[in-house]
Amino acid sequence: MQFRTPINITPCGFRIGYAQRGLLLGSCFAENIGMRMKRYKLPVVFNPFGILFNPASVARTLTRLDSGKLYEANDLTRSGDLWVSFDHHGSLASVDRDEALKTINQAVQSGARALREAGYLILTLGTAWVYQLRETGEIVCNCHKRPSGEFLRRRLSVDEVVGGFVPLLEGPLKDKPVIWTVSPVRHLGDGLPENALSKSTLIVAIHRLIERYPQCCYFPAFEIMTDDLRDYRFYEKDMAHPSEVAVDYIWEQFCCAALDPSCTGVFRKIDALNRALAHRPLNPESPAYRAFRHQKAAEVRALQQAYPDLDFSRELNFFES
Repeated sequence: MQFRTPINITPCGFRIGYAQRGLLLGSCFAENIGMRMKRYKLPVVFNPFGILFNPASVARTLTRLDSGKLYEANDLTRSGDLWVSFDHHGSLASVDRDEALKTINQAVQSGARALREAGYLILTLGTAWVYQLRETGEIVCNCHKRPSGEFLRRRLSVDEVVGGFVPLLEGPLKDKPVIWTVSPVRHLGDGLPENALSKSTLIVAIHRLIERYPQCCYFPAFEIMTDDLRDYRFYEKDMAHPSEVAVDYIWEQFCCAALDPSCTGVFRKIDALNRALAHRPLNPESPAYRAFRHQKAAEVRALQQAYPDLDFSRELNFFES
């Protein structure tokens, strides 16, 4: 008897490995996958502008990174004690305008470089609902707790989502593979019917793009969460975000669908190193623990020699200190 509905995932037409750099943009699910890729020392940059929930902000960020145009002081606005940008997450804000501008422009420069060097992109769309400044019509990445009367809330249409990415897929992303995902995070504040409509809009728009552009493929993170892991035990207490176990499971499925099999051996070795880093001996000065650290330092040096492009300096410093 079958008590699950596992999804038959079509592998991507290309494989991610240590030889290609990647750029991830989008919702907090992009952060979850990006952090796991970083943990395994895959050369990726994720969300230089901070978390981006809606497709218009993802497309706007890519356009800005392609141009490399820096922001000016008059692009910032005040929200309480902070200077903020409507194109950026609040994590880039500051009480000092010059400091905020410096942080934002450093993000532009690092993101532009990441886009130029990227061999592939992973774009995760979270919601089709957007907030638009009434005064200018600009869709914002984040409202930064400004008064609600300054914004108009509306849902993007499928055509608007598709239209925002067409110039990018025919321009700077033309020769770059793109993995699309829809975030499995439920936006309960929108209401369940509105959340379903939003996710449906994103899924239809992405599949229109995939049908049109051969460099695109779809990874069903949303479907894995809502159908394969169809149980509230796989959610955090807020009943909106996937639990750590759920994200780990989706990550395993992603590895099978998109990662080069040669990465598996490196992942196992890095997992073993991380367990060794987390080990806390009863007596750090004991001969046995010194021997343990000496052995692990030798293993790290061997790994560094085998994979010269990866940075094991943190691990080596720990075991040699």
